[in-house]
Amino acid sequence: MEASGVGGPVEAEKVRPVPGHPILHVTPTGASEGGWLVAADAHLGLGSFHPGQPSPPGSRAEEMAEELLNVARRTRVRGVIFAGDLKQPIVGMSPPLRREVFDFCATLLSAGLSVDAVPGNHDVGLARGLPREVRLHPVGGLRVGKVGIFHGHAWPSNPVLRSTTLVAGHLHPGFRLAPSPTGPGGKSRCWLRVEFPPPVPARRRRKHGPILARELVVMPALNPLTGTESLNRSAPARFRTFLWKRFVLRGATRAYLLDGTDLGPLRHPSMAATGSR
Repeated sequence: MEASGVGGPVEAEKVRPVPGHPILHVTPTGASEGGWLVAADAHLGLGSFHPGQPSPPGSRAEEMAEELLNVARRTRVRGVIFAGDLKQPIVGMSPPLRREVFDFCATLLSAGLSVDAVPGNHDVGLARGLPREVRLHPVGGLRVGKVGIFHGHAWPSNPVLRSTTLVAGHLHPGFRLAPSPTGPGGKSRCWLRVEFPPPVPARRRRKHGPILARELVVMPALNPLTGTESLNRSAPARFRTFLWKRFVLRGATRAYLLDGTDLGPLRHPSMAATGSR
């Protein structure tokens, strides 16, 4: 097991979205159960706290915990890994927010699940609200077998870059479709799967190692009330980041709804400008 890894010496190569949920299931090779669930962008504390309220309007903490527990029971996983932005306020942890973060993680721990977290850009001071059993990893991410998990606001570590599959959050990807009962605003969360071309040897020594992964999976936000960036609009503002420019634009990208609907190749104008497919 690597220093930044989770669990035992396992080749966790099977990575698949859980149908109908913004949750990834990572399992050891040849297994259909066990392994870990991965979720990103829970944004606990979304909204404003008011006196006498246990959680802010729109927090959805209990619903998200129950969703994770239901999926964990079906898949018989050993733990949950959060790929960043567990909380909403970028700086500070008010007493009500610390209580909400603690209770959210404690709910998962009490079900016998391990909990690991990679900090996101919203997670400044997160450690103060976590139960001591939660393992908080460096911002460069962690590895589970051959799967590297990071948030996407900070460059992943070299061990993570050497993974076969990369998993990130941060972008809150979505698609603008016709309004529906599950998406009255017309926006639906979606997955991104990026297939990378073979790596090109660097001509000069770089601070960071090359991206040796074969693919990247960008996760939809776990919290359905967070902002969602429409991939099929002219200029997604959230995508002015290295994750978009150096990773997503580097390969052939397809988008999928939570129910598995294939939305086809992503042909954003900025992709055409860089020559990506």
